[in-house]
Amino acid sequence: MQISGHTRLIAHLGYPTASFKAPMIYNPWFENQGVDVKVVPMGVKPQDYAALIPTLFSLTNITGALVTMPHKVATCELVDRLSPTAQIAGACNAIRREHDGTLTGDMFDGDGFVRGIQRKGFQTHGARALVVGSGGVGSAIAASLAAAGVSALTLFDPREATVQALADRLQTHYPRLKLKIMSNDPAEHSLVVNATPLGMSPGDPLPMDVERIDPSAFVGEVVMKQEFTPFLKSAMARGCPVQRGTDMLFEMIPAYLDFFHLPVATPEQLQSLADIRY
Repeated sequence: MQISGHTRLIAHLGYPTASFKAPMIYNPWFENQGVDVKVVPMGVKPQDYAALIPTLFSLTNITGALVTMPHKVATCELVDRLSPTAQIAGACNAIRREHDGTLTGDMFDGDGFVRGIQRKGFQTHGARALVVGSGGVGSAIAASLAAAGVSALTLFDPREATVQALADRLQTHYPRLKLKIMSNDPAEHSLVVNATPLGMSPGDPLPMDVERIDPSAFVGEVVMKQEFTPFLKSAMARGCPVQRGTDMLFEMIPAYLDFFHLPVATPEQLQSLADIRY
């Protein structure tokens, strides 16, 4: 489907844009459905982000935005209202412009991640989970794991204040949840998640000591630059079942489509049409 004067835009905001996979999933689906909408990558550095948002949403043909690293936390202060999920996570990865011009923010990373591991057979209820990284995606995953019934969460990020703030929000909403912070030791956890950017660049260190992961533990990744990151390859070598970063994306896109009031697809439909390249 060609771009025309009737085409509506969904901005894909982040920096850098080279690892973006969403346009290769959304746009084939829109074409299949005959919907004149396009997802367009837009690279914006952190220092320019706050100034961009009001200008971007003054465009008359913009529907909303997908938000990725490093802007998910900053977005919370730039919209008019947040969903409860985004409030708990302290991060936002979707912006919708309403008819009155106001902006609504929501967060789907965590739900996408949890739906993905559950569909692969992992039982979240009663699980002990380690989430390394407490930025936008890590906070969302932690919040969704708490909602899905994990019994204990260990949180790690080099920024202790960020981890503590996330732990405080989680404890407020889930007072029975056992929380431990500032440890990235995966031992004795049944679910281990890398929610950091480690793995996006060649030579990145692993986010934790993989030798400490139990071979029966389920291992999840958020990095999408490669299909199987060095972290996932190391976990697979130990015999661990894994979830790729792109698996999370396929699971969350149906929720995004509903949020934007667009035709909703199943993950299987999206996968059959997607043109993912690494």
